[in-house]
Amino acid sequence: MQQDKLKKEIGLLEAMTMVIGVVIGSGIFFKASIVFAQAENAFMGIMAWILGGLITMASALTVTEIATAIPKTGGVFVYLKELYNEKVAFLFGWMQSFIYVPGVVAALAIILVSQATFFVDIAPTMQKVLAIALIIFIMTINVLSTKLGSKVQLVSTIAKLVPIIGIIVYGLMSGTAKGYDAIFTSAVTLGQQPMNYAGLGAAILGTLWAYDGWVGVGNMAGELKNPQKDLPRAIIIGLLITIVVYIAINVALINVMPFAAVTASSQVTSDAAVILFGNIGASIIAAGIIISIFGALNGYILTGVRVPFAMAQDGLMPFASVIGKVDKKFGTPTNAFIFQGALASVYVLSGSFEMLTNLAMFMVWVFFVMTVAGIFILRKSHEPSTYRVPLYPVVPLVGVLGGVYVIISTLMTHFGSSVLGIGITLIGLPVYYIIKKKSVEKGTLVTE
Repeated sequence: MQQDKLKKEIGLLEAMTMVIGVVIGSGIFFKASIVFAQAENAFMGIMAWILGGLITMASALTVTEIATAIPKTGGVFVYLKELYNEKVAFLFGWMQSFIYVPGVVAALAIILVSQATFFVDIAPTMQKVLAIALIIFIMTINVLSTKLGSKVQLVSTIAKLVPIIGIIVYGLMSGTAKGYDAIFTSAVTLGQQPMNYAGLGAAILGTLWAYDGWVGVGNMAGELKNPQKDLPRAIIIGLLITIVVYIAINVALINVMPFAAVTASSQVTSDAAVILFGNIGASIIAAGIIISIFGALNGYILTGVRVPFAMAQDGLMPFASVIGKVDKKFGTPTNAFIFQGALASVYVLSGSFEMLTNLAMFMVWVFFVMTVAGIFILRKSHEPSTYRVPLYPVVPLVGVLGGVYVIISTLMTHFGSSVLGIGITLIGLPVYYIIKKKSVEKGTLVTE
């Protein structure tokens, strides 16, 4: 099929805020208490965030070389197709397009609307209606212009960082809970008691979930003005900023609230804001959470539709000629947006989004580890990239081992949903063979 091309109109700043905006969602406001509780002391809690950041950065540095060598719209789908084969890429795209992305979009929309009930009472049925309206609104922005959608991402990312930076600055400077002493004391006494490796491992796993989502910017590589230079910069700088923010806010929380209070709190960032800024602090954080989720939602919609679009352009989607079309007026993949928005809206109405995303999460990490490990295939099969991962092969191995740890941990703790996730992914195989058969019949076969 003749392929329409998307415009190259995304700069470094917009790409960088996509990384930050998608990664920093609602987790930063709620994860700290869980991570510290699992780590069991202040020092190990901070170490969990640092180690999770290092594992994430190792994966990012590795995938960046792959993305720079294959700077095409579609991200992981394209990498898997070129490094492994079309069938593996299709299974990833099938799971991503039909289950994971629309499920995450539905979940984020519902969470955002429910968070708005802090300011105004909204009935459960109306929450679903507003969630769908929100999905349509953000989708419309991105249909009108990719540039506009990326600017919205820029503004929302800056806006979400304002209350976070406020807590960091005031918490580090004005906190009275002696958090620095707690971190130092727990570090000094570390060798005086048995090491809780299981707790630390669970804490690191929690941070890896919080760091997830950065790879989505690769979905839009074909729309970056200068992907060879800007894509590695966007991923590395964006993640570095995120890691610094995560570590800094967790140190600030320990400096504002006693360790026991942090681990016991269900909304630790809001509680810290009340201590620092009075009752108005809760309103500030509630607004910050709404803006933060809005940015993550926009980022998922903006980057997520590029996977079914890329699949359609390769003739690997039902109704490929429709979904793979670029709108002549707006220069955006309008039909792909409508497809993903419709699925997300159905998931909102059905209430099945949480179950679906949980089922898909295991396979997301399986494909992600395959992508990171693809660096070893890339080095043998492709010309040297303009960017090369440092300390090869040590850095890629750290990323692979970190991902394998997530897979094993998920399999052990959520065995049933993991197996169902595998089953749902494999349902895509007969769909793949049907599409290939029709391609042969129409004479439009896309070879592997």
